[in-house]
Amino acid sequence: MTPAAALAELKAGNARYVAGRPLERDLAAERRATAPGQYPHSVILSCLDSRTSAEIIFDQGLGEVFNARVAGNILNDDILGSMEFACKAAGAKLIAVIGHTSCGAVKGACGGVELGNLTGLLAKIKPAVAQVPAPSSSATTTATRVDAVAQANVKLVMEQIRARSPILAELIRSGQVGLVGGMHDLESGNVVFLK
Repeated sequence: MTPAAALAELKAGNARYVAGRPLERDLAAERRATAPGQYPHSVILSCLDSRTSAEIIFDQGLGEVFNARVAGNILNDDILGSMEFACKAAGAKLIAVIGHTSCGAVKGACGGVELGNLTGLLAKIKPAVAQVPAPSSSATTTATRVDAVAQANVKLVMEQIRARSPILAELIRSGQVGLVGGMHDLESGNVVFLK
């Protein structure tokens, strides 16, 4: 498996999901086959949102992807360490950072929400909020801004992965591992990968 092949697998799986034609799976057989070991091709960092399960939106089975989920698909040391394990130790060939439309965490960061431990999590999204100007007219809706900030946050997290992990930065630089970002449209189900 190469990084390009892993990305092609995610794109093909998302196309099946959007079309409503997921692969038929025998989960009991997959469970037995993966019990001795796992060899996922990708590690996916996505949002905690209940509508964004990576295995479902990319039509992947047991043992095919590592799935890291946290509100706002933010990066922290634990997730970064998990990515290092996934790529360096377990051989994943692709890191995909996937944001989504109408993200509640991004809305909270845009709105300055403060609530217990959530306050610190939302602070990690604030640099992306600062990159997207607030609407100056009714032509730019709040929803449009939230989606723009979510996309900026995906790009920010991709930069943080490279900057904060020498292990992953080297794997990416050498072409052993790919790094992509994407936006999942909750209504259509489509994931658009960012360039």
